[in-house]
Amino acid sequence: MNEQEQVVGLLEDIKVLLSHTKKVMNVEDLAQYTGLSKSKIYKLTHLKLIPMGNNPNIRQKFFDKEKIDAWLLGEPDLSDAFLEDQFNRNLIKNRK
Repeated sequence: MNEQEQVVGLLEDIKVLLSHTKKVMNVEDLAQYTGLSKSKIYKLTHLKLIPMGNNPNIRQKFFDKEKIDAWLLGEPDLSDAFLEDQFNRNLIKNRK
């Protein structure tokens, strides 16, 4: 690896570290921060199982880092089986 590639790699690492200091995150930031896939994050937002901003004038999802930290420390069930079950329950409830 040459010196230029090392510098680029170091700058990318710094960029990731700086993104974790944001107070408000979008889905991309949240995926990087938590390691969750964007697909799982969208499932959680649809089921309202993750704390997020509630500004009705903005279509994009935003998340408060402090609330996400508290939510993660509360040991939420993020398993695919749990999310699938919750999704199916919502579908049944909405059909009635």
